[in-house]
Amino acid sequence: MTQEQLDAWAGAVTYGGNPEHKKNPGDFGLSPPASPRADKELCDEIEIFRRSEALALLKDGLKAGLVSVQRVGEFPQNIWAVTNAGVAVEAQLENRKTAAYHGYPLSENDPFSFSVLQAWRAHNEQS
Repeated sequence: MTQEQLDAWAGAVTYGGNPEHKKNPGDFGLSPPASPRADKELCDEIEIFRRSEALALLKDGLKAGLVSVQRVGEFPQNIWAVTNAGVAVEAQLENRKTAAYHGYPLSENDPFSFSVLQAWRAHNEQS
């Protein structure tokens, strides 16, 4: 993966959101505004209430190169990042035509969360 490709994706991606990961709809403009599911991790729990915050994390994950090998069209299926509070988050492509993603926190008990945190630290040490 080249930095040029990662930068191109960072310039193209948008953040759509998913009502199943929200209690408080914030400024996401979701329909329905919020429809939290008990089996889903919620963005509210890690205090992401604005679309701009979610989009910034998405772009940070791209800049760090934390993307899945799987592609849906020209975009990675998943992108990972870490919040300022140290929580690993995952974004999933929801619309390949608009490059829109929705995201959610990874459970602390998810072993993959530890992998994301390690990769994030390694990237930041190199930067």
